Amino acid sequence: MNHNTPLSPRPLHHLTTRTGHRVLTHAQLRAHGVPAAKAGEQCRPGGPWQQLLPGVVLLHSGPPTSEERLHAVLMYAARERTVGVPVQPGTEGPPTSAYGEAMITGLAALTLHGFPSAPPLPSLEAIDVLVPRLRRLRSTGCARIVRTAELPVPEQVTGLPVAPVPRALADAVAGLQDADTVRGLLTEAVRGGFCDPAAVVRELTAAKLLNRPHVVDAVDALLAEGRALAEARLYRMVREHGLPDPCWNVDLRLPGGPHLGGLDAYWPEHAVAVELDTRAPRPGRRSDDGTEWSEYARRREHLERLGITVVHVTPRALRDAVEQQAAVVRTALMASADRDPAAYVVVLPR
Repeated sequence: MNHNTPLSPRPLHHLTTRTGHRVLTHAQLRAHGVPAAKAGEQCRPGGPWQQLLPGVVLLHSGPPTSEERLHAVLMYAARERTVGVPVQPGTEGPPTSAYGEAMITGLAALTLHGFPSAPPLPSLEAIDVLVPRLRRLRSTGCARIVRTAELPVPEQVTGLPVAPVPRALADAVAGLQDADTVRGLLTEAVRGGFCDPAAVVRELTAAKLLNRPHVVDAVDALLAEGRALAEARLYRMVREHGLPDPCWNVDLRLPGGPHLGGLDAYWPEHAVAVELDTRAPRPGRRSDDGTEWSEYARRREHLERLGITVVHVTPRALRDAVEQQAAVVRTALMASADRDPAAYVVVLPR
């Protein structure tokens, strides 16, 4: 023993004060002069510390707080890679953080993102943590390992790496069997403005969850909610940006001829239409092989040959760039005076 060897864990007080939590790995303890034998002694029953997860020590003997559990599962999942396990090309993932490539996902992530219906963190028996597919980790204690071949870019929430909402939803839904809970979470994701329906459907498809009937029903409700929300934003755009009132939700037909398609908004005197694109890829649906898009493109080309300008608008654009979308529609309305008159069409309520 020499004068640099600590006699107790007390020298770590400055570290716990700086980090704001009292969770450290064995490697961090060694770096601060606490050997493995000493750490093990401190974690014995009745001791001042406890081993919360393999290789992760809680520097007090009481129940861990939610924050401490979150840090602990990230520290456990972020331990050094197993020697000899190569990183496969294309699976390097986003830049590593203080917790390596690990990030919180599932219900805990939804709670951190602010979902009102997500369960409070103390009620969760386990916290899902997303790691690369080749990591040799097992679920244990309060850490439930979720593997993926392609890591998303995490978002920083309260200083922690958290999976984006669509990925967190997919990981949460994978472990849920209650149809009402699944429906509520998916609907809340769109209603609360957390993400677009298409992003959720993509993640659910990638996770192979759309073969579960209760998930399919929830997705149908999600798409309906997304459609209603996008329509409300379109109404608000027209009102708040001083655009003339259109005919809402109409069908166009040639006189005595075929149906030309439905439109969300139409200005007959300008021959300008707005069509919302709320499509979301679904397995087994025509949208997956491009048929739906081809039909949409053909319909749009037909209308434009008749002299009708079609403005294509996505829900994300209405949410994130509404002023730009309003300017596009206004420009189309103003430009109508310089165009040849459009063909006469019959406007019917849809």
